[in-house]
Amino acid sequence: MTLIRLILSVLVVVSSVAVAQARTVYVDDQLYLPVRSGPGSQYRIIENAVPSGTALEVLEGENENYTRVRTPKGNDGWVSTQYLSDTPIARDLLQRATRNLESARSELNQTREQLNEVTAERDELRNSETSLSGRTEQLQQELSRIKEVAADSLNLQQRNGELREENQKLRNDLEVLTAENERLEASKESDFMLLGAALVLGGVLLALIIPMLKPTRKTDNWA
Repeated sequence: MTLIRLILSVLVVVSSVAVAQARTVYVDDQLYLPVRSGPGSQYRIIENAVPSGTALEVLEGENENYTRVRTPKGNDGWVSTQYLSDTPIARDLLQRATRNLESARSELNQTREQLNEVTAERDELRNSETSLSGRTEQLQQELSRIKEVAADSLNLQQRNGELREENQKLRNDLEVLTAENERLEASKESDFMLLGAALVLGGVLLALIIPMLKPTRKTDNWA
């Protein structure tokens, strides 16, 4: 049992040392803090004027009123525990809060810029959508007109065919009428010739008959 207790005690000490080594303390609200070679004011100062707010690494737990630490310069020494704090001093907290605030403001500004960019892209997309909608309507109207023109073209082709047929019929009728007219003209000329010949013949007959119809005068022998 004694061995087990010893082992447990060693483990507790080791864990305490590990916890102490993992802990970070800060120089409290004092202007400067000397780091000594031992846990007391009689020991020599190995690093002077450690400013307030400096983070120190704890190497060993508190020894009465002193704590063994390691400075940012890498010096191991002892400092008065009363000037140490587990939290940063108010000035550092304020500076940290200020930095966090500035960072938050910067992130906010970036977020606003991104929001503005997204808004601009959204507006542009809306305008593009509106333009595309208008273009789509125009294309639909043009398509409707093209369909109407195509339908009219088919109707025109059909009507053109009909007119061609009617034109051909008219040409045929014209040819028939032309032939008939020529025949009538020829017949008319023949009738005129016959009439002329008849008139000439009549004139000849009259010329022959009229002298025969005149009385013959007797010779007056009593004269």
